[in-house]
This record gives sequence, structure tokens and C-alpha cells, in this order.
Amino acid sequence: MSENTTEVLVGGAVLAAAVGFVLYMGQATGFVSQGAGYPLTASFRSLEGVTVGTDVRLAGVKVGTVTGVALNPATYRADTTLSVLSGVEIPDDSAVVVSQEGLLGGNFVEIMPGGSPFFYESGDEILDTQGSVSLISLLLKFVSGGAGASQ
Repeated sequence: MSENTTEVLVGGAVLAAAVGFVLYMGQATGFVSQGAGYPLTASFRSLEGVTVGTDVRLAGVKVGTVTGVALNPATYRADTTLSVLSGVEIPDDSAVVVSQEGLLGGNFVEIMPGGSPFFYESGDEILDTQGSVSLISLLLKFVSGGAGASQ
């Protein structure tokens, strides 16, 4: 009997740890919402390194997540939906930029606030956007420019 009770207790502990891990991963990847928010849309020329669940930051603080990414076949731009936490008001002259955490870090969407006294409302489109800059293309331009200058 005591062996059966021990097995049940150990099995329950393993199952509880697995459920806790799944919930943690859901929150870390953005699949589980961490609070109510409102959607904003933006269109980028290049959205390299940004996927659903990517952080949206304002002044380095996470204020939302990317909830949708789709290619617009008419403009060939990446139409993006951002969910911003309720209570975080974004001035309507703000810019949205795809930024990198560093040379080896991942990308995130950064909101550069403007100075307008008016704020975006649910469903508004942010027009001032700047897509990601490819580090590889920059290095190739530098290397090819450096080789041409020495000739």
C-alpha cells in the first residue's frame, strides 16, 4: 500500500510541475494574455525577426505584444496588429520602430512617443513606422564599400 501511495504522490507532483511549466511558457511567449489591452495596427516595409508574441516596449518597459502579422498583397508590406495594455496611452504622433536588443539579441517593437495631447484609440493605425535593418546587409555594404575604396 505505501508503494502505491508514494507513486501517486510522485506522479501528482510531476503532473503539477508539467502544468506549471506549460502555463509559464504560455505567458512567456505571449499565447496567454497578461491583461486587457487595446489593438493598434501598423504597416512595416520589413518585419524581419518579429513574430506573434514579440514584445512591444515603451521606454524599455513591456507595454504589449504583437498579436498579428500578415503580408498585404497590394502593398507588399507587413501589416501588424499590436496589443497595448489598457491604461497606457500612446500619443497620436508616435512612431513605431523594430529594434534589436544587441548584436546577438532578438528584435522587439519599440514605441517612440510623440508630444501630441491626443492619443491613439482602439483600432487606430500608426502611420510613422520604421522596419528592421538587416545586420547582414549592413555588413555586406561595409565590406563591399571598403574593398572599393582601397582600389
